[in-house]
Amino acid sequence: MLGPVMVGIDGLALDATARELLRHPLVGGVILFHRNYESPEQLAALAREIHALRHPRLLIAVDQEGGRVQRFREGLTPLPPPAAIGRLWREDRRAALGAAERLGWLMAAELRALDVDLSFAPVLDLGRVRAGVIGDRAFGRSPEQVAALGQAWMRGARRAGMAAVGKHFPGHGGVRGDSHRELPEDPRPLADLVLEDLVPFERLIHAGLPGVMTAHVLYSAV
Repeated sequence: MLGPVMVGIDGLALDATARELLRHPLVGGVILFHRNYESPEQLAALAREIHALRHPRLLIAVDQEGGRVQRFREGLTPLPPPAAIGRLWREDRRAALGAAERLGWLMAAELRALDVDLSFAPVLDLGRVRAGVIGDRAFGRSPEQVAALGQAWMRGARRAGMAAVGKHFPGHGGVRGDSHRELPEDPRPLADLVLEDLVPFERLIHAGLPGVMTAHVLYSAV
């Protein structure tokens, strides 16, 4: 049985310290970063090492959203930021939905071929603060637009054999600060979150979204 904790490791291959950590019964998965990537061949070898350690095997995850947040680049397809699909939406909604589904499939197909189990995507935050940490990571500002494009992206990833993980629940788009460096505060009342930020999550959950990543944000009025 896998544990509830997902951990990070150093380096391009497992050393004794990493093996000991990943064998701990509380660990259920490992998240990889740019520091763990050199090439597709190296990543596939690392994934094989990790999966061979445990049964059932550990989950291997990464943030491979596209644009600014694409941890694995060399040798893989450069993915556009979600906002680029959002701009296409304003011109041709059908084309934007098709692009979102194809990009979800492409991202997932490349990672699954290298034995990576999950990408923490799609981003379902609303692009409310243009200069904020979310910025071009969002499909757009409209709940309807983000929900539609996120669902299309999820369909594509699912066709390639990868489960989607929507983020950052219940919505990171209303704050400017980076929660990796500070604790941002969103003062909006729960009613505003329900009517706006939660809409994409609700829609995708009803469509079969299997997981969410939470936001590290203080919702002071909730």
